[in-house]
Amino acid sequence: MKLYGYWRSTAAYRVRIALYLKQIAFESEAIHLIKNGGEQHNEQYAAINPNELVPCIVDGDFVLNQSLAIIDYLDNQYPDIPLYPNELKKKAKVQALSLDIASEIHPLNNLRVQQYLSSELEVNAEAKTAWVEHWMKIGFSAIEKNISQTSGLYCFGDEVTVADICLVAQVYNANRFEVNMNDYPMINKVVKNCNQLPAFIKAMPENQGDAV
Repeated sequence: MKLYGYWRSTAAYRVRIALYLKQIAFESEAIHLIKNGGEQHNEQYAAINPNELVPCIVDGDFVLNQSLAIIDYLDNQYPDIPLYPNELKKKAKVQALSLDIASEIHPLNNLRVQQYLSSELEVNAEAKTAWVEHWMKIGFSAIEKNISQTSGLYCFGDEVTVADICLVAQVYNANRFEVNMNDYPMINKVVKNCNQLPAFIKAMPENQGDAV
């Protein structure tokens, strides 16, 4: 299996954590999102993933993009170490929290939005920082309330789920943008517990071969 990603991509970070948690051997292929106008726009990569985003996996002759779709595929293809609860309602709750992060928070502060704000709308750095902080704080405030009802060591009890994967990657992004996380003690507790696990440590952006 090959994973196309970028060391600091939040979405690729999610997939790396899942691969390491499930102990799936994979080859990393770095796609630099900044250099030369963004290698994701190169013709060769666009032929693999027409969305021109990372991550993307190639598993034999099967190609799949979108981090949560990839994680669901891995969870079904390699079921020995599950990333979702078995019980239907609990699984739905994990999916909902994961989507709260991956669909509601992350898209508003990812690279191409940042680039559009700068290049097309001429938004200055200070305003861009305010934009990121605004949307992250709205999202994190809701998550803090939700997991205060469900968390143990992790978002849902004492077993790692996809919700934890999404949360850890998003908090890393928040820290990169210097978002004040002091108002989210439950989130901070969960992230701290996750980041003590070997799979999460191996997946950290700074531990990737293309990290600069």
